[in-house]
Amino acid sequence: MNHTKGGLVIFTANSHPSSRELGKRIAERLGVELGKVQVYQEANKETRVQIQESVRGKDVFIIQTVSKDVNTTIMEMLIMVYACRTSCARSITGVLPYFPYSKQCKMRKRGSIVSKLIASMMCKAGLTHLITMDLHQKEIQGFFNIPVDNLRASPFLLQYIQEEIPDYRNAVIVAKSPASAKRAQSFAERLRLGIAVIHGEAQDAESDQVDGRHSPPTAKTTGAIHPSMEIPLLIPKEKPPITVVGDVGGRIAIIVDDIIDDVDSFVAAAETLKERGAYKIFVMATHGLLSSDAPRFIEESAIDEVVVTNTIPHELQKLQCPKIKTVDISLILSEAIRRIHNGESMSYLFRNIGVDD
Repeated sequence: MNHTKGGLVIFTANSHPSSRELGKRIAERLGVELGKVQVYQEANKETRVQIQESVRGKDVFIIQTVSKDVNTTIMEMLIMVYACRTSCARSITGVLPYFPYSKQCKMRKRGSIVSKLIASMMCKAGLTHLITMDLHQKEIQGFFNIPVDNLRASPFLLQYIQEEIPDYRNAVIVAKSPASAKRAQSFAERLRLGIAVIHGEAQDAESDQVDGRHSPPTAKTTGAIHPSMEIPLLIPKEKPPITVVGDVGGRIAIIVDDIIDDVDSFVAAAETLKERGAYKIFVMATHGLLSSDAPRFIEESAIDEVVVTNTIPHELQKLQCPKIKTVDISLILSEAIRRIHNGESMSYLFRNIGVDD
């Protein structure tokens, strides 16, 4: 049954077969067929897009999941958006469950804010609306000059905990670092559970010595600075020994985060929790990038189960590691598309969501 008004077209790109699979699930829920489009790479690796049906005056939704070749993923999206724009589509909404380069959303040393660049490119190509999920930093929405709906996967993960972990009442929600404490607190308050925070884990090393801005002047020059003006130096950080704030002894530990990519920190957190008496360890995350040897490390670790959503394809990783489980989020994406196309309010999808969620 078609749950939308006329004039809706849903396209999927060619980045990964799972992108088309997610698109099919969304289309089935909406009662429409996927649009006809041909996306391929030529011999010289240039991306070519051929829209094979009319989109004039229609609302176009382009679903794109991020594959291992993230740069090709972005180019496919940009070219598809521009092709629909030049074909006179009424509106073009990008559905990117995981926003690429979202980790590069802050200025670090002499780097750049790549998320801002990607946002500018998408807007320039002709995107009029963006649907995404659990941005790494919510402030990324401010990089766009178009509406952005940052959906949440937490209701689906909370439902998984309640339905698939029989003894979840004996669980404690764990933040593997103080930075993820707010997310852990949100889960704990909704499940009426306790919270624990791991403090003192290894952080990304960013040596100040290699950055010229932190270097002292080579020689003191007279008259450059007033003798009485001594600039105070910031005391360098010293990493404390790993401690767990909260009781996990005899409990199920559920580590929550937004992205699981390099699993070293999760494996270290699991070992620490085991040493403190946790008898079962789950990891919950929205985006399962699971790069490199992540499946092997998970399989060999103290982690009992890793639960991620299908915002990013990870079928190969699931074959390598049976501990990885998937939660389907196509329902909320299809409802968001339906509401945007029909001009209905989106507030229903954000009910009971606070500023820190």
